[in-house]
Amino acid sequence: MNESLAFEGRSFCGCDRPYEESQLVLFGAPYDSSTSFRPGARFGPSAMRRDSWGLETYSPALDRDLEESKVCDLGDLELPSGDAELALARVRALCRSIAGEEKIPVMIGGDHSLTFGAVGAASGCYPGLHLVQLDAHTDLRDHYLGSRWSHASVMRRCHELLGSGRIHSFGIRSGLREEFDYAREYGDLHPFSLEEIPSLFETVKDAPVYVTLDLDVLDPSFLPGTGTPEPGGATFSELLKALTLLADLNVVGTDLMELAPLLDPSGASTAVACKLLREWLLLLSRPERA
Repeated sequence: MNESLAFEGRSFCGCDRPYEESQLVLFGAPYDSSTSFRPGARFGPSAMRRDSWGLETYSPALDRDLEESKVCDLGDLELPSGDAELALARVRALCRSIAGEEKIPVMIGGDHSLTFGAVGAASGCYPGLHLVQLDAHTDLRDHYLGSRWSHASVMRRCHELLGSGRIHSFGIRSGLREEFDYAREYGDLHPFSLEEIPSLFETVKDAPVYVTLDLDVLDPSFLPGTGTPEPGGATFSELLKALTLLADLNVVGTDLMELAPLLDPSGASTAVACKLLREWLLLLSRPERA
């Protein structure tokens, strides 16, 4: 564990195993400097931890309990608000340290640009890495307003790192024509729904997989509290079914990004994000992974 990295904040409910005993290591990434529309994702991790204490640790649907799972919450990684490359470097260093001890890093954000740091760490630890993207947006611009590190460019950077045919995108329903053309040529694009996720079992097989979940993949009627909402998205049940399927892949890292809690004062968006995270952690912490 990299002792030079600093953390602060309370844990997500039920995620209080000692680091040495854990299978999954949760950390917050409070950063939204690359946001292109409505800011506020930097407050996502702290809001999820706070509101998670109104959520039971037990999942009736899975008949599993976070208190019985080997999940450690490190708290929030301290990140500079105005230095994208340093923020990415800090995320990359932490994820590399976690993966190097054969644990699964789980990042909660924060804007989607930080996924590039986590994917960079995973690709260095796991050759042949595939990336599964659940998202409303292509995120394939070469740059946005002159920045190559925008959340609108994160999948372009990941493609440059991983190569063609290794990014599998689901739920995409927004982007430039050029981005859709790029995704069709170099990626594995499944737009508008999550129904084709079973195709991964043939294409990915037992290769290592990083799963990135941008919460705007959900329809805004289910989660309005995100920076760039896009109508026509998945339902909560559809997303939960998708995660259940993805858990059967060889997942070596994951994230849940772009909750902006202040944009939904009702707290409903944070409640949705918390429950999704609970179910996803439980799905990934099955006993057979021990």
